[in-house]
Amino acid sequence: MTAKIIDGNKLASEIYTELLAEIKLLEQKGITPGLGVVLVGEDPASVSYVKSKAKACSQLGIYEETRNLPADAPEEEVLCTVEALNKDQKFHGILVQLPLPEHISVEKVTNRISPEKDVDAFHPINMGRLLKGEPYLLPCTPHGIQQLLVRSGYDPEGQRVVICGRSDTVGRPLALMLMQKKARANATVTVCHTRTKDLASITRQADILVAAMGVPKAITAEMIKPGAVVVDVGINRVEDPGAPRGYRLVGDVDFEAVKERAEAITPVPGGVGPMTVAMLLYNTVTAAKKQT
Repeated sequence: MTAKIIDGNKLASEIYTELLAEIKLLEQKGITPGLGVVLVGEDPASVSYVKSKAKACSQLGIYEETRNLPADAPEEEVLCTVEALNKDQKFHGILVQLPLPEHISVEKVTNRISPEKDVDAFHPINMGRLLKGEPYLLPCTPHGIQQLLVRSGYDPEGQRVVICGRSDTVGRPLALMLMQKKARANATVTVCHTRTKDLASITRQADILVAAMGVPKAITAEMIKPGAVVVDVGINRVEDPGAPRGYRLVGDVDFEAVKERAEAITPVPGGVGPMTVAMLLYNTVTAAKKQT
């Protein structure tokens, strides 16, 4: 059995088509959704992510503006930049690209973003809303994973979902979303982490396995139940002298081995990544509708 490859680019295109209709309705009311991005430093991966988001915004008709700050910018300058975007009514969403330089507190910056413009949905108020089952917006990567599963025919409802990773950005919010008593959720969720004993015995129970560990090829074929659906959130650079850039991107799953055991699997790149960008734009349009 060779697994079905879940194409994140194709699913993201479906979402963009739906968003175009929403954006046209807003335009008829004189509203253009706006996204303000703060980029501190010139980390190659961050610069690439921001460019891809800007390109997607341009294609959909979302106004996007990036505020570029040097890597040695004082923390207060970053906070003031966020505050300026909070006050500017042409921006309905604000994204501060992570990671930030070490001298800047991610917590302080996240907390400074207006909850109504927090399109990453990381502000404590928005995390609290998610915990109560009353979200204003959903975190982009977890929401992208949920949409990816549902749109591929793998609704989490009634399924045993095992999430490897407990980060604030993926593991924990995804667990909160999938255990909700709501459509596209109602799953039995287990969250594993670095202190989990006998990890493989737990992952082999998963109908749906989500790998978000940040460790290349940490999930092997022996850790997968035959016929499981595997979602690989990881994106890791590994040295490859034969590659044009001297490296290649791999996920947290041993893709070649696992695809012979799973029913469906997401590739890296081209799986969860495009869905994360799509849900960021979805959140920007949703925020524009809510604010106006």
